[in-house]
Amino acid sequence: MLKVENLNKVYPNGTVALKDVSFEVADGEFLAVIGLSGSGKSTLMRCINRLIEPTSGRIFWDGTELTALSADEMRKVRRQIGMVFQQFNLVKRSSVMINVLSGRLGYVSPYQSLFNYFSSADHARALKNLERLGLREKAYVRADSLSGGQQQRVGIARALMQEPKLILADEPVASLDPVLSHSILKYLEQMNKEDGITVLCSLHFLDLVHRYSTRAIGLKEGKLVFQGLPQEIDDAQFKTIFGQEAERVTIL
Repeated sequence: MLKVENLNKVYPNGTVALKDVSFEVADGEFLAVIGLSGSGKSTLMRCINRLIEPTSGRIFWDGTELTALSADEMRKVRRQIGMVFQQFNLVKRSSVMINVLSGRLGYVSPYQSLFNYFSSADHARALKNLERLGLREKAYVRADSLSGGQQQRVGIARALMQEPKLILADEPVASLDPVLSHSILKYLEQMNKEDGITVLCSLHFLDLVHRYSTRAIGLKEGKLVFQGLPQEIDDAQFKTIFGQEAERVTIL
């Protein structure tokens, strides 16, 4: 279980990104994190794996207080927390294989990582994950030769290399068209249902939340304003999360 207690984040410039946010995520859930741009979704994701340090509050995962761990201890925990980014975060000039293998960096020595040395077992695992994502034939081409949807699938394959128990997907379909959005979310749904990986996924479109998530939380100006089942987000809740001027948009 993931448990977030009274989480706050204030950036050095005074921007308050999170205000007393508390919620729980059961193992195996697909939790959608919804809200406008600037509502705190990305900050929340990065605070959970401490890519950003919270200002105050506590985060527990599997009974361990992540916010109390040293940097070295947290690096070990991150092995089991995969991250999928909006802008893919690939090394564009490197091959797809090298990008996917980088998901094993937490498991190899600094010397091995410096020279991109990975075991034959890691190479086999990378090819298996690429095949699962429909990209086996792209293993040895440059990452920047791929389409946006293909690059995001490489990002998912990289996360799977960590053999994660938790995946944090930070607006993974924000830069993709509707058809590709469903394709990417179906892969995340597959990992969630078939592998039992807990997924936290920030999304903008409510119909995607209804289609893929088992539960949702809503952020507005850094505050938690909704938590519950996707179908409980009625018109009033929608306005609370997205503002009175917001209109529902359907993504086909």
